[in-house]
Amino acid sequence: MPIPTKLYFSISEVSELTGVKAHVLRYWESEFPDLRPKKNRAGNRSYRDKDIKMVMTIRDLLYKQGFTIQGARLQLRERTARREDGAGAAASVEPQLPFESDKSRELLRTMKRELLELRKRLD
Repeated sequence: MPIPTKLYFSISEVSELTGVKAHVLRYWESEFPDLRPKKNRAGNRSYRDKDIKMVMTIRDLLYKQGFTIQGARLQLRERTARREDGAGAAASVEPQLPFESDKSRELLRTMKRELLELRKRLD
């Protein structure tokens, strides 16, 4: 199903588009670090196209391909690593810092990704 051309979608719209219930979407946010929809001033989730594509990918991995949550998380991590390897030398250099939690590492990866996107825009 094609995603309608809108900037932001509510959780109920995403639920309807993807066939995944809202409470499952909220749970997936806690399990998949790359699925982090922004929240508006009222605290409601605002999903973008990339978030919806991520939901569809996760749904496919879990429901159609039969992966567990952990297996799907690893698949997504591998796909991201492959994309970064193809993006050039700057993306493939990642410092090996001794962080205690996966959350800290994921936060740094997200920050790095956003900084690289910003750098591309400025160039």
